[in-house]
Amino acid sequence: MATIDITDQSFAQTLEENDIVFVDFWAAWCGPCRMFAPTYGAAAERHPDITFAKVDTEAQQALSAAANITSIPTLMAFKDKTLVFSQPGALNATGLEEVIQAVKNLDMEEPPRRVRPPARLTGGSRATELNVAAVHLRYTPGGI
Repeated sequence: MATIDITDQSFAQTLEENDIVFVDFWAAWCGPCRMFAPTYGAAAERHPDITFAKVDTEAQQALSAAANITSIPTLMAFKDKTLVFSQPGALNATGLEEVIQAVKNLDMEEPPRRVRPPARLTGGSRATELNVAAVHLRYTPGGI
C-alpha cells in the first residue's frame, strides 16, 4: 500500500478509520526527510495492514503546530487512536521495522502503553521509552 497525504481536514478521519496509523511529518526542503522517504515508502509496501501517512509541514502548518512538531522528520505512530510513539529524526530500515513490530505487538489493554525506540537512537540504551500516559496526546474528534 502506498503512503497517503493527510491534512488537518483528513487527519481525524484517518485515525478513526484505521487501527494503526504511522505519520511522517516532513518538508520538501528537508534533506533528512528526503532520505527517509524511500525507507518509509518501502515499509508501507511491506505492511499493507498499516496506514502510512505523510504530513507536509509547510502546507499543513496548523496540523503540525497541533502535533507540536519542532523538528523534521518526525515519525508518530497511533494505535487505536492513541499516540504510542513519537520521535524526531530519520530512521533506517531496521529501526523503522523495529518500531512497526513494537506497535503491532502493543497490547492496548495493558497500561502503561509503551513503544521503545530502537537502541541505536537512544545512545545504545533501551532505557528511554515513550510512555503514552506521560505524553497526553490522544485523538479527539476535531483535533489532536
